[in-house]
Amino acid sequence: MNIDEAVVITQERLALEGQNMGDLLGNLRDRISPSLIGESQWKCILERAETLPIEMGALPFGFEIPLHESRPEADFGVSLASGTRTATFYEELQRKDCTDDTANAILKLFQQMESDKSTLRDIVGRKLMLEYDIDSGSDNTNAMPGMFLRPGERPILGSGQQVEDVRTVVDALVSCVGWSRSETESKNVERVYLAQPEHTRTDSFGIFPSRSRSIRLAVMGFKNIQELSIYLEKTGWPGKISAVKSVVSRFQQRANVVRSGVNIDVRENGLGPSLGLTLIVKQRFTKDSRYWLDGQTDWEPFLRALSLENVVDAKKLKELENWYSKPTVLFAKSGRFVLLQGIHHIKLVVSDNQLQKVKAYVFLVLSGAITL
Repeated sequence: MNIDEAVVITQERLALEGQNMGDLLGNLRDRISPSLIGESQWKCILERAETLPIEMGALPFGFEIPLHESRPEADFGVSLASGTRTATFYEELQRKDCTDDTANAILKLFQQMESDKSTLRDIVGRKLMLEYDIDSGSDNTNAMPGMFLRPGERPILGSGQQVEDVRTVVDALVSCVGWSRSETESKNVERVYLAQPEHTRTDSFGIFPSRSRSIRLAVMGFKNIQELSIYLEKTGWPGKISAVKSVVSRFQQRANVVRSGVNIDVRENGLGPSLGLTLIVKQRFTKDSRYWLDGQTDWEPFLRALSLENVVDAKKLKELENWYSKPTVLFAKSGRFVLLQGIHHIKLVVSDNQLQKVKAYVFLVLSGAITL
């Protein structure tokens, strides 16, 4: 049984367990420390989750946890795919309310993915990721989520030979939310891509329709500080490269960093001043069949290195150490599910020429089609 078949089976079984993702999350609360997500924030997450189909639990979902904040808050992320029950959910939602911006954007992307000889599908497959900002102080249930595509089917490598692939993915994201195409913005994206060393890869493309306009690129696979520094210089990133080198050097001294990556925001007027750093202690790729599976030992060195940073909340970091668990069997109305839970990545944010934020991206995913 391949992964797509397992997802279909799991979605069918999840549909028997409840109506929405709020029903699913409610059964998982005891697995999530209140030090990471407090009760008021959890209530807001549930309100958002109640607007999403429960079948999303068959693909990875999870939380963005700010380790630099003492407040127990988090944003919420989900995955979905065209041609599945989650796509049907948005088709029905659009029929009920043709003004729903999120449903319209998702379906525009899915239509491109499902068209005959789809170049977009050849590059990114059928999957889309959504990231919802959760603000307990405001009513944000109508805000559009961040939208991300990953070139997992045809990886975009830094050889400079895939400019058309880059354009295809960016144009798909821009057009799905009704933004007008900007030639200047497109040229800036191409410049950032062409600056990549040939062994690096553009791991994801993202937009945030509810924020100021930019294209977020995640570029992975830099071998060392010098290579990363040269790349940032070529792209014209406006921050101090010495500040980035200082952060990377500290972590290299504490942990075996095998590769590094950056999250960079491309705008019409250039690049954004903040830079996200992802330092990899175990090389992984999107197409790897074990992409979502880690052992706790894979993260222990990096978490120890984080503990030496003053910006990180020690209590949250300690709870994060307990996030990972071995595959766990859960018993439900329709039978057994296997739950996977782990850390996807941790991002260090350099802004104003210093490390100011640290964010952990943690995930859960259920399968009703595998056994232990």
